Amino acid sequence: MPDNLVIAGRAFQSRLIVGTGKYRSFQEMARAHAASGAEMITVAVRRVNLTGYTAEEAIRTARLAREVGLSNWIKLEVIGDQQTLFPDTEQLIEATRVLVKEGFVVLPYTNDDLIAARKLIDAGAAAVMPLAAPIGSGLGIQNPANLRILRERITEVPMIVDAGVGTASDAAIAMELGADGVLMNTAIAEAENTVLMAEAMRDAVIAGHKSYLAGRMPKRLYASASSPMSGVVR
Repeated sequence: MPDNLVIAGRAFQSRLIVGTGKYRSFQEMARAHAASGAEMITVAVRRVNLTGYTAEEAIRTARLAREVGLSNWIKLEVIGDQQTLFPDTEQLIEATRVLVKEGFVVLPYTNDDLIAARKLIDAGAAAVMPLAAPIGSGLGIQNPANLRILRERITEVPMIVDAGVGTASDAAIAMELGADGVLMNTAIAEAENTVLMAEAMRDAVIAGHKSYLAGRMPKRLYASASSPMSGVVR
C-alpha cells in the first residue's frame, strides 16, 4: 500500500519540499532539485512577492500571482517581525480565511503553536507548517516537545516542518517526531556541495519517516542486557 504525503487530495511520493533561493547558479539549483527527489518546489517571485507583512498585502499578492498564471497553491507567509521573520499569526489566519474562500490551496508558515494551528485549520488551511527555528538560521529543531504536541493533536491536515533545518539529522529528527514532511531551502542551497546535501536530505526524510512508523524503543535510565542472562557461567 503506497505511503504518500497527501495535501488537498493530491498525493506526493516525496515528503521533501525544496525552495529555489540562494543557489549560486540556476544549473546548481537544477542539479540539487533533481538529487532531492522533491515533487513540490516553492518559488519566490520578485515582482509578485508572496511574503506579506499584513493580511491585505498577502491577499493582494496571491491574487496577482494567480492572475499572471502561477499556481493557486500558496505557501503563505505573513511576517510579523523583520529581524526574526516570525509570522504574525493574527494576520496569517485572516489571510488564510480569505484566500481559501477564493479557491486557493493555502499552506501557511506558522509558529509551533497548537492554538494557532487549530485556528488555521478552522480557516481552511490545507496543511500547517510550523517552524523548527527562524528562517535561514540552520539551528535545527529548537522545540521538539511543541512539534510532538502538534503531531498528537493535529490529525485533520498534514504537518510540514518549515524553516530552520540545517543538516540531514535535523530533517530526520523532524520526521521522527511525526512530521508529514519537511520544507527547506537554505540548508541545501548554502551547503558546500548542494547536490550531495540534497541527496542526504532526501535519505534523511525517508529514514526519519520509517523510524517514526516503526516506533522507537523506550528510553531507560539503566542498562538492559541485549543477551539473555540465564545460563551465564558464574
